[in-house]
Amino acid sequence: MLEGIIRESIGKKGTKALRRDGYLIANIYGKGLENINAAFKENEYIRAVRNKETIAFPVKVGDKEMNVVVQSYESHPVTGKLLHVDLMVAQEGVLTHYHVPVVPQGDAIGLKNKGLVNVSKPRLRVKAKVEDLPKAIYVDVTDMDVGDSKLIRDLDPIENVTFTDADRVSVLSVIKAK
Repeated sequence: MLEGIIRESIGKKGTKALRRDGYLIANIYGKGLENINAAFKENEYIRAVRNKETIAFPVKVGDKEMNVVVQSYESHPVTGKLLHVDLMVAQEGVLTHYHVPVVPQGDAIGLKNKGLVNVSKPRLRVKAKVEDLPKAIYVDVTDMDVGDSKLIRDLDPIENVTFTDADRVSVLSVIKAK
């Protein structure tokens, strides 16, 4: 479980001091809950996010334990180092929006014809309860040739999960390699 601290000072000086000590600044919020200004050790946070089994993962801040989902993050434009992360509390039974990763499966026919699979929408926005949320949205690409694309309307429906992007949006396609 990822453990963090509650930030007393939310000003610029306190934030800079925490970043200098190797902490990642985080805001934790949820529907009907009070916002928590927290900080996590940056390396521990990255390790926890990379090794998680589901979209939601447990954290402990102060004396509170909760499951959270990464909603957004900010990274340095030059170095790529994480600066700030927004975490939303995944509450059981509450219908809300999540970003679920898209994973292509299989070898497309177009790969033999000098094409490559281009994932134009790496994360899809869905509306669901956290207990119904899939770990990823798997898209079968085996029958796709160069020039073919899969739209949101072409995806298999998932029980109790609603896609909130327009149904004409392209999720992935097979494009001609240059």
